[in-house]
Amino acid sequence: MLFQLISECTDYDFKVMLETNKPKSWLKSVSAFANTIGGTLFFGVNNERKLVGLDNPQAVSDQISERINTRIKPTPVYVLTPYKEDDKVFIAVKVYPGTATPYYYDADGVKEAYIRSGNESIVAPNHILNELILKGTNQTYDTVKTRFKKSDYSFTFFEATFIDKTHTRMTEEDYRSFALTDADGYLTNAGALLADQNIYRQSRIFCTRWNGLDKTSTLGEALDDRELSGGLVNQLYAAMDFVRANTKKKWRKSGLTRIENPEYDEEAVREAIVNGIIHREYTRLGAEVCLDIYDDRIEITSPGSMFSGKHIEKTVDEIVTSERRNPVIADVFARMKFMERRGSGLKKITDTTNSLFDDGNNHVEYYSDNSYFKVTIYNANYGQKEMTEDVPVNVPVNVPVNVSLNDTEKKILEAIIQNPQITYDELEAWIKKTRKTVMRNIAKLKEKKLIERIGSDKSGSWKYLK
Repeated sequence: MLFQLISECTDYDFKVMLETNKPKSWLKSVSAFANTIGGTLFFGVNNERKLVGLDNPQAVSDQISERINTRIKPTPVYVLTPYKEDDKVFIAVKVYPGTATPYYYDADGVKEAYIRSGNESIVAPNHILNELILKGTNQTYDTVKTRFKKSDYSFTFFEATFIDKTHTRMTEEDYRSFALTDADGYLTNAGALLADQNIYRQSRIFCTRWNGLDKTSTLGEALDDRELSGGLVNQLYAAMDFVRANTKKKWRKSGLTRIENPEYDEEAVREAIVNGIIHREYTRLGAEVCLDIYDDRIEITSPGSMFSGKHIEKTVDEIVTSERRNPVIADVFARMKFMERRGSGLKKITDTTNSLFDDGNNHVEYYSDNSYFKVTIYNANYGQKEMTEDVPVNVPVNVPVNVSLNDTEKKILEAIIQNPQITYDELEAWIKKTRKTVMRNIAKLKEKKLIERIGSDKSGSWKYLK
């Protein structure tokens, strides 16, 4: 029974006995469970999960209820259940996650709200306490009204992007219905974060291309770095430009086809950046989203834990239920098709990245704690040999014995046989010669009655005259 109950709990604490003289030692866990994802306290069980039992379980139950009801404010929802196993009684106190946050331990001249950190209950830092206060009033940071009037700021980049992505123009009514402004024209925090101006300095993204595998590499300092500010949509585009400028695409030729082998899937990187923008804590002054590119990986770190209070698994291979810290911003980004509404973003990052590898392994890692969330995407080409050489084209070229071809003519003829729709531009790139040289050698092939052009130069094709 005991181990079955433990396996059903997402979080738990063990107490050998009820500490009546030091109730804070266990009441802080009640506060933490109510403020985060819930949990269960077991009384009559030691830290090794061994059942020791309680001498007077009825009296212990009464005292637990009395302490919770008088010292945790507001009173959380909890269920107290006694169990008997091997003739020993223990008590399970299941505390449910609350909506009237923060739940304070309020006694002995102390008023503190707690959260869970690993298997401990700690005092909630100020930035988390602020979120708990907003949650308790049924608000999120991005819905809070500011003192900034929309008319004093511009939204050029955001509005141009919205038209491009949705084919509709933003109106004043849209700003209100999307909760970017209130009825009096004042911006919400979401609206302020989308303005062209950098109203909130802590909304920036710091981008760095490091030389080597870590920040302390002996290879030298950063190869490139940028500080991105302005509206969130502008920052997303600028961050993707930084990634493109600091990553490569290896390629090889197979016949007349150029096969590209990118280091990273662009959609996966964009989704990870969007995740950092959408879910970050904007109340954390001096804490920005960091985009770090190393030789073997990209790391995107954003301030703030998982909004649900849970910690992310290192590997994500299924859809993760999403609780959005900034739902207004998330809704706007979803309307512009920068993200999906169904919480499949992390799985998409994993799947699209792993598709670049052929080893069947996972190449994306996630990490979260009470302070930040990190996505690590590994480079699909790191440690691989350059692949830019031409793959020989083995196309039979049957020409009369009295007709001779130079190397350029032969290569052009091989290209035309393999791809009759090949363009002059593609021929230039293929044989690595100028347009004038291509035209001169094509004229020679026509004179030797080996090829002819069917149709126009723009939409026609080549015919090989065997």
